[in-house]
Amino acid sequence: MSRTRGRSDSIREDEELRLPRAPGLFRRFWVRHPLLADVLLAVLCLFLSLTPAAPMGDPSFPEPTYIAINIASLVMVVIGCSTLLWRRSAPLGPFAAAVILGTVGLFTGLSGGIVLLLVACYGLAVYRSSRTAWICYGIGAAWFLCLTGLLMLTGAAMRQVGLDTALNYVALGLIGTLVGVNVGGRKRYLSAVIDRSRQLLTERDQQAQLAAASERARIAREMHDIVSHSLTVIVALSEGAAATPDREQARKAATSAADTARSALTEMRSMLGVLRDDESPLPLAPMQPAPPRDTVEAAQRAGYPATLTVTGHAEVSPAVAHAIGRIVQEGVTNAMRHAPTAEAIMVRLDYTPDTVTIEIVNDGVSGEAGADGFGVRGLSERAAHVHGSVRSAPADGGRWVLQAVLPTTGTAPAAQTEATEDDG
Repeated sequence: MSRTRGRSDSIREDEELRLPRAPGLFRRFWVRHPLLADVLLAVLCLFLSLTPAAPMGDPSFPEPTYIAINIASLVMVVIGCSTLLWRRSAPLGPFAAAVILGTVGLFTGLSGGIVLLLVACYGLAVYRSSRTAWICYGIGAAWFLCLTGLLMLTGAAMRQVGLDTALNYVALGLIGTLVGVNVGGRKRYLSAVIDRSRQLLTERDQQAQLAAASERARIAREMHDIVSHSLTVIVALSEGAAATPDREQARKAATSAADTARSALTEMRSMLGVLRDDESPLPLAPMQPAPPRDTVEAAQRAGYPATLTVTGHAEVSPAVAHAIGRIVQEGVTNAMRHAPTAEAIMVRLDYTPDTVTIEIVNDGVSGEAGADGFGVRGLSERAAHVHGSVRSAPADGGRWVLQAVLPTTGTAPAAQTEATEDDG
């Protein structure tokens, strides 16, 4: 079952990579049935080696010796050719067998290792490496030439016969090595290209997953800011409308609550437009948050003592402007939720040519601040996105200070973020 599933996964990957079909009917059969291909190759090599391998030895030898020598030569050729069955996993085996058969042939006239050497050098280059093939071929060629020269000098072999035998081994080994280097290099190149394509495919999927996770986190931050701020204002306005005996004040509070709800719905509809699959005219990014002045005025309409102070002026990038709006919105919302008895909610914006400092101070926090909320965590992510910093912590006199420092261009070094206020 696992083998079938692995093969299906491989086929699916190949289809997704749009790999071309291997050319040639016989080549495809050869690739799909490697063991059968190796058996056929070993049989063919054995057939081509048997004719020059036997008979061997001097017929003047005694008949038992003559038969034993020929049987031994036949067994050696069969064993040598059988090593081709392992030429893919152990290509050095056929090469060693070919060298042994060639060495024996120089002493006895056996030439059955020539074909085996051709196939062995090819297998070394294809299934091991080109470098290994050239090293082994060089060692084998040097061995045959030196051994032949030694035999001719000692008179153990005739000059012409020994020279022809050595040159046959050297030439066929060179042919096998050259063909194998060409085929093996192309095979390894195609394998590297396919592996690189699979790697790029995997990286593409990972990038898509990271982008989806980032988009989910962005939507979660926007949803939190919109819902938290809007519902906090609506709750405050509704409670105020229910508590006041003045019909006109109650009507104004109800109208403000309705306007806040409509604004939140519009922002949510715009933001959730990125989740639609159809081609719609909805924007692909959320609307800009309410300016800090509108946020403070909404808190004032809800009955909170909020004030805004702006110092200086500087042009900021759209990303920084978005972060400023959300930080003020979240800071004021936290003050309205966690400091309902505050006598002052002070919002200060200090613009300089390089940085924007946002400070939101309230004096109505009581008790311990939890750490289960997501608001300040989202603000930390917003500030880090534009390479700024956020700090939220208690101060002297029962105050709570939310301070953010952002670069006007969003390119300043990122800073560490400290967040301890519970913001739900």
